[in-house]
Amino acid sequence: MSRTEKLLRELIALPSVNPAFAATNDSRAGEQRMADFLAATAAQAGLPVEFQHVSPGRSNFITRLSPPGKIQQRLLLAPHLDTVPAEERQFSPVKKNGRLHGRGACDTKGSVAAMLTTLIDLSNDRGRPANTEIIFAGLVDEEDGQRGSRALAASGLKADLAIVGEPTELKIVTAHKGNLWLRFETRGKAAHGSRPELGINAIHEMARVVDALETNYAAMLRRRRHPLLGHATVNVGTIAGGIQANVVPDCCAITVDRRTLPGETESTVHKEIGQLLRMKKLSATIHDSKAAACLPLETSFKSPLVQQFCRSAGQKKAAGVDYFCDAAVLAQAGIPSVVFGPGNIAQAHTSDEWISVRSLDQATAMLLKFLKSLP
Repeated sequence: MSRTEKLLRELIALPSVNPAFAATNDSRAGEQRMADFLAATAAQAGLPVEFQHVSPGRSNFITRLSPPGKIQQRLLLAPHLDTVPAEERQFSPVKKNGRLHGRGACDTKGSVAAMLTTLIDLSNDRGRPANTEIIFAGLVDEEDGQRGSRALAASGLKADLAIVGEPTELKIVTAHKGNLWLRFETRGKAAHGSRPELGINAIHEMARVVDALETNYAAMLRRRRHPLLGHATVNVGTIAGGIQANVVPDCCAITVDRRTLPGETESTVHKEIGQLLRMKKLSATIHDSKAAACLPLETSFKSPLVQQFCRSAGQKKAAGVDYFCDAAVLAQAGIPSVVFGPGNIAQAHTSDEWISVRSLDQATAMLLKFLKSLP
């Protein structure tokens, strides 16, 4: 068993469910026990340990490998520590047919294990970079509001490249979609169900809004394409309205998932949807339903460090993914970012999450090769 696999087994057995999705007083909630374990692992290897407070009981874990010479550049390894909820059995790692099963195996405890193992191995290697500082930052809250990466970005940390750990099947990803959640509300007039003509049905008005979004707006977005990401999308995810069958509903609300492409912003999305509703003579109020939008990412494939990483990995073309992650938050703060890690996003958040042990060890080897190539 490789050191990376052993570490991943230990991490799976330490639940770190994002508190936003856990019940009150759920002992599996929070990332702190995992951060503490990583700190102990790093300290045992002789690496410095730092915790960055994010919110009560939640801290980013940071360690770094400083070079023997003057720091000329800085590289950031940034996987996230939190997971989505799971059944109790998923916190007991099981290996079958070359696959390690368990919550977080690919999203993203596999990346955590590969990145920290690489840093520890490099600290004991005479071929370590002479002038490049390498920072490992285990981030909290990626699965909800990205508070960990936002706190790290707000700290003023500077780096020449961030490698954000996510299951990319070992591809170096330079672009990902953003995500904007919107809440639409329609208002009507309540009346008795036996005299509906005396009221205004808010659900009926919302039905017309939903139809416009899922047909006209979706068709408009299909014509808007990105070479790596395909087209932008819209999805009506929830709807709620009315109190009972014999009352004309006076309000209705939906939540909408809008996946954005590089170049799109919250304001441009609001503007184009507003124009569509006016054109269709529909009345709805639009609100953002998240504290902060998840931005899209687009990092230049021609960046020297990105090119060096890709050459080291034998990758000749840029790649993109549909999901969003912490990379865009760091990029917005001025840190050029790519996404990389073992595993496949198709296994993330599933009832039988797993990662190929071979890909786990490959990720460690690829990272070590790249980092040793740095000056």
